[in-house]
Amino acid sequence: MKKLAYKDIIHTKQFSRKDLELIFETAEDMEKILSGAHRGKPLEGYIMASMFYEPSTRTRLSFESAMQRLWWSVITVSDTNASSLSKWETLEDNAKIVSIYADIIVMRHPEAYSVKTTAAATLKPVINAGDWPHQHPTQALLDVYTILKERWTLDNLKVSLVWDLKYWRTTHSLVFLLWLFENVEFVFISPDELKMPNKVISFLDENNIKYTQTDNYRDGIKDSNVLYVTRIQRERFEDISEYEKVKDDFILDLETLWWNTDITIMHPLPRVNEVKEEVDSLPNAAFFRQAENWVPVRMALLYLLLG
Repeated sequence: MKKLAYKDIIHTKQFSRKDLELIFETAEDMEKILSGAHRGKPLEGYIMASMFYEPSTRTRLSFESAMQRLWWSVITVSDTNASSLSKWETLEDNAKIVSIYADIIVMRHPEAYSVKTTAAATLKPVINAGDWPHQHPTQALLDVYTILKERWTLDNLKVSLVWDLKYWRTTHSLVFLLWLFENVEFVFISPDELKMPNKVISFLDENNIKYTQTDNYRDGIKDSNVLYVTRIQRERFEDISEYEKVKDDFILDLETLWWNTDITIMHPLPRVNEVKEEVDSLPNAAFFRQAENWVPVRMALLYLLLG
């Protein structure tokens, strides 16, 4: 059985192109299990600890669904106040205790690098399900898998990312994965208040990857193959007046898309008003198909980490 070359998934910079090929091949096999074409209980008997200390619906449920599709069991913590962290237990001690009860840990936490701290404290595999505002590697993996399925290639693509690029960890993780492919170019579309952070820009500069930054939506998507839309996150703003200034600036509708009718439209969800429902019926609107990929990709990761 093939396995990934490392025991934890903490950030997208750890992956090679060969790793992605293995993950995506395994995800295709997992799709066959989901469809009923392949049968079996590949990891029956394992237990996953689902530790979500920050609100989540899609990530948590898709991980737990992936677990159960592999005939695993799940134990869960969904509220910091319901765990010993509320009693000032350290992340390290918490990890050591949880690893006694589970074979693998999936963790979301509001502090950057908290998952890395947890992983260092246990020998059990740990998967980062989002450590704000750092990374969300499994979301980026399924995003790239979606692009591959929609465009049939990951080379020679122009990818536009729009709106909240400062706080959306999925956009950071996506850039750190797509740079592995040939001749990929980025367009960052956002107001000044929500521009892509320097850690991403510096990475692109250091690796001589082409990118542009603009606040013009139509020009920014004109020649692109993929459009990755994000939601403006009101909960990330300390000053609500700053949120009010920009909340209606970048709305995707049919008129905006008239400039590029072939572009693949993606969104990590949930959406608020940034993508109008009139867009949903377009054949190139891929965000609900993107959501369908959450389970097989996460099944593949769980399977490859435990082998």
